[in-house]
Amino acid sequence: MENGATPLTAIAESFEGLAKLVNSLKDSSQELRLDTLCDACSLVSVLFSSLGLAFKFAEIEYVSKVRDLVEASKKHETLHTILDADIANDTVKTPGSHTRNLRRVRQGLDLVRALFEQFMSTDEYSLREAASTAYTQVCAPYHSWTVRTAVSAGMYTLPTREQLLLKLNETNQSAEKKMRRYINASGPVIEYIDKLYISRKISLDW
Repeated sequence: MENGATPLTAIAESFEGLAKLVNSLKDSSQELRLDTLCDACSLVSVLFSSLGLAFKFAEIEYVSKVRDLVEASKKHETLHTILDADIANDTVKTPGSHTRNLRRVRQGLDLVRALFEQFMSTDEYSLREAASTAYTQVCAPYHSWTVRTAVSAGMYTLPTREQLLLKLNETNQSAEKKMRRYINASGPVIEYIDKLYISRKISLDW
């Protein structure tokens, strides 16, 4: 069943490449290309669609935000330039701004990281428990009561662990190996994005 071209393989490889790139940038004044980040982030969308209704909010929000950043990359070469442009225009936290959308995409990456960590914590752990814990940790603090309620109801429609592995064309063992690779690789990428905000005195609690 382990197939080199599975979605998880593509995600793990892409983020390992991105992490290597980020780690080679000596400090946050060196710049990561926006299109390079978008290429990796686009691959994550398939995961949200595999999780069905419960993560429909994440899929719709994440996919639209990545699409916006892909468009932005035609005009802005790096992550630095989209933040600086919004700071100059005083639109950092304006709905639809590139800086806000980057923040949401970063949240999506973190949600996947938390979901993978929960998924691997025990074989008996149901996907619903894993997804609920990950959502509560990463997204719930920033979502309205309406969204939190809809997500909570949607958790009952999640595929089983076995169904998800089947959709992703993985075995338990092969999936866990690739999830671990993503967890390790996404850390430096998330940290790099956070540092861009902190260096510009933009808080992270929104």
